[in-house]
Amino acid sequence: MLMPTRMRPGMHEYGISGGVDGMLEWAWVDAKLRDARNYWIASTRPNGRPHSAPVWAVWIDGVLYFGSEKTSVKVRNISANPYISVHLESGDEVVILEGRAVLAAPEPGVLDGIAAEYTRKYAGYSPTADDLRKSMIFVFRPETALAWIEQDFPRTATKFVFAQTAPQPG
Repeated sequence: MLMPTRMRPGMHEYGISGGVDGMLEWAWVDAKLRDARNYWIASTRPNGRPHSAPVWAVWIDGVLYFGSEKTSVKVRNISANPYISVHLESGDEVVILEGRAVLAAPEPGVLDGIAAEYTRKYAGYSPTADDLRKSMIFVFRPETALAWIEQDFPRTATKFVFAQTAPQPG
């Protein structure tokens, strides 16, 4: 997993300092992403209108894997414009990611890991690698992330920037 560069977001009008005191660590963000139940995917329709939808997903080694039906709005949107944002449900412990989603066919071993993580995370849902192979599986590696804890904003406001420019499948 690539480790991001940590910095302050350029939101000085909110009183965010330039210092490092209070900035969040990537390990905090990584844990929130791993433990989250629902992930909101924001995509853009070909006509420019926004679309947001919650999905179940798994975060494994810095990669978010999520699936969707071939006819869903998000699949059509991502096919036309792969840039999305992903955020968790909490407005108190905020995590927002931006980057590209890539339709992928992960290797069988990777699919086994994804299926096992779905089973661990979502009671009553136990997909197999074969089940996942039949779905539209997206691979999302963030290019940037914003995170903060609302009770301690703006002190905790942190931006993370990843070195890669585009996600690689599986």
